[in-house]
Amino acid sequence: MALYYGSVCSGIEAATVAWHPMGWVPAWFSEIEDFPSKILQQHYPDIPNLGDMTKLYENETFKKRKIDLLVGGTPCQSFSLAGERAGLDDPRGDLALEFLRIVKEKKPRWFVWENVPGVLSSSEGRDFGAFLRSVQKLRYGFAYRVLDSQYFGGTSGWPQRRRRLFVVGHFRDWRCAAEVLFDGQNMLRHLTPLKEGDEGKASVSKVAIGSSGSYKAGVGKSTTIKAGYYKCYNDLENRDNLIISQRNHKTYIRRLTPLECERLQGFPDDYTKLKGCSDGARYKAIGNSMAVPVMRWIGQRIDKVDKR
Repeated sequence: MALYYGSVCSGIEAATVAWHPMGWVPAWFSEIEDFPSKILQQHYPDIPNLGDMTKLYENETFKKRKIDLLVGGTPCQSFSLAGERAGLDDPRGDLALEFLRIVKEKKPRWFVWENVPGVLSSSEGRDFGAFLRSVQKLRYGFAYRVLDSQYFGGTSGWPQRRRRLFVVGHFRDWRCAAEVLFDGQNMLRHLTPLKEGDEGKASVSKVAIGSSGSYKAGVGKSTTIKAGYYKCYNDLENRDNLIISQRNHKTYIRRLTPLECERLQGFPDDYTKLKGCSDGARYKAIGNSMAVPVMRWIGQRIDKVDKR
């Protein structure tokens, strides 16, 4: 039986890319930014985008459609170590509590909430504590864990280092949530190391980009793809994710292309490509997204526990 989910702060929908092969069905999206909304319309024309998550409660689609799971990664700027860290005093930070108001309203069996690890220390831990206390008041059991995308995607891992905090909630039973995030047989820290020249299911190489999106071992991993990557596209002094390649006995240094960033996040090629769109819009949308391989693993774990 299909699992139906609602998505807030949907962005370009890493969750749907990850979960569609499992037969899960999105009931609705909630996204306000123009470019990601156009991406959603292009790929999922039959799924309504309900817009502002703070104004869902009077929407007829929101009220009528039952969901089994709510997923969302509310804005991270108020918790990020790179920001001012205003936490829940920042309207963007308060959207974390808005997420739980939607949980209270829709009463899904599961929820998945994502944010930066900095939320753990925001206001010396008080912000995250307030979030978890609110979860408990709603009678949801929960588990949380910081997951890094480089440990996903099979035995060879994934070529992007991206650490994010995930909170999984299950109505009334914390054991189900814990079973999702903590698999005793595979703690995702013991990958089989690749040998030089071995190929893996990665998307970018510090040496060359192949049409298949494969890479070779020994070339390293990308650092986190950031939403602001487009702002320093021409700033080669910023060495994050520079590509060094050789052609005709010459060495070239360049930045990642939008296609390469899509691959590093686990999206299909040209997923964010729209006619007339800027590279900057694509970089921002990709950098704000969750990593598809991580969302796929979480979805598979929820599916397994839910069916049992």
